[in-house]
Parts: sequence; structure tokens; C-alpha cells
Amino acid sequence: MTSQGEALARRFFRGTGTTYDLMVNLGTFGFDRWWKKKIVDKIPAGPHRILDQACGTGILTFKIARAYPSCRLFGIDLHAEYITIAREKAAARHLNDVALIIGRAEDVLLNTRFDCITSSYLAKYAEIEKLVKNAKRMLQDQGTLVVHDFTYPPDSRFARLWEFYFRLLQTIGSRISPQWRTVFYELPQLLRRTVWVTELVDTLQKNAFTDITVESLTFGTSALITATKTLPY
Repeated sequence: MTSQGEALARRFFRGTGTTYDLMVNLGTFGFDRWWKKKIVDKIPAGPHRILDQACGTGILTFKIARAYPSCRLFGIDLHAEYITIAREKAAARHLNDVALIIGRAEDVLLNTRFDCITSSYLAKYAEIEKLVKNAKRMLQDQGTLVVHDFTYPPDSRFARLWEFYFRLLQTIGSRISPQWRTVFYELPQLLRRTVWVTELVDTLQKNAFTDITVESLTFGTSALITATKTLPY
């Protein structure tokens, strides 16, 4: 059965693959590049295997590949269109050690142990409990989980500016890229009501993850959560 989050993600991103890289940069006012760097910086040194969930067109995946060229990388994404683009990018970059898989992040349970599992822009759509439990099964002991996604700005003054920027995207952006109209109009409402940060932290604690950190980025427009899988003695 399709979850509400999966249905929303499919509706948001249908037919958007070829313009995704441009739009994610425009939609975040360029901060996506910095956020991705922050994610890469959270990966523990010397990893052998990394899983990038909701990898999209491979923006984060290939940044990780550049940072850790000897690492075996796996990317998973719900959208076949995005995986096709990511595979074309991997071929153009001669990256033969990147496996790209079509599937819902919560459902893909690989028979591999990872040093780190990353994701960006996944948590607000995901079934958090299932995502965390499967991550725990796939991570090595002392493996690191790194989760990044949008949040609604807590400062009311900056929130007004944030809302104004989305109104510009709704009016001007929708004319330039009509395939993104649904995202421009519905994403702000989703971010106002999402509680993914609290839900993720609670779920990590219940599943005995340790060293849980929550970092608010760029005036509270996104959050970066890291945690460590620790086996009980």
C-alpha cells in the first residue's frame, strides 16, 4: 500500500528530473550546495561503504564519491526518472563503484553493512520508524546516520521573508517551470505542519542510537541530524 508520504513525493516530483539540479539550487537560494557539504563533513573518516537514501539525480551521492573515491557507494531513489539521470551522470564521471537502485528508502533493505547512511530532503515524506529500524539493521556498529531536510523557520521575521520568496516562486517560478508548480504551492504548507525533527530524534532514542545531535541551518530553514548506532554490551 502506498503511504501518504510516498504519494506526495510522487506527485511533487513527477516529470521534474531534468530540471531538478537547477531548481534545487534556485529554490534554496543557493544554500543546497553548502548544506550538502555539511552532510559530507559529517561522514566518519575512511568509510568503506555508504548508502545515500533519496539520492535523486545524485547531487549528494557524487559529492561523497569525490570526497571518498575508494568508497563503495549505493544510492536509492523512488523515481525511475531521477535514477536514470543519476546513472547517466555516473557514466559520464566514470564512476563504476556507485550502485543506483530504484525503490522507496524505507523499503530497501540491503544485505550490506554500511559505515554511514545519508539522506537529504527525505525525512518529511518518510515513515520515520521504518526508516530508522532498517537503517539500524544496515549500519555497522558505530556506524553513522546523517539526515538532512527542510524545516519551517522558527523566527517570525525570517519566516515572513521565507514566505515571500515562496510567493515569488509560485508566481514567477511556476511560469518558467510549470512542472514545479505543485511543489511551489504545497511545500510551504507541508513544512509548516511537519514534525520530522522531533519524530526522528524520539525514534532514534527508542532504537538505542547514541550521540544524537540536531543542528539548525540557515536561519532554521533546514536541520541536520546525526546519530551513532551502538550495540548494547
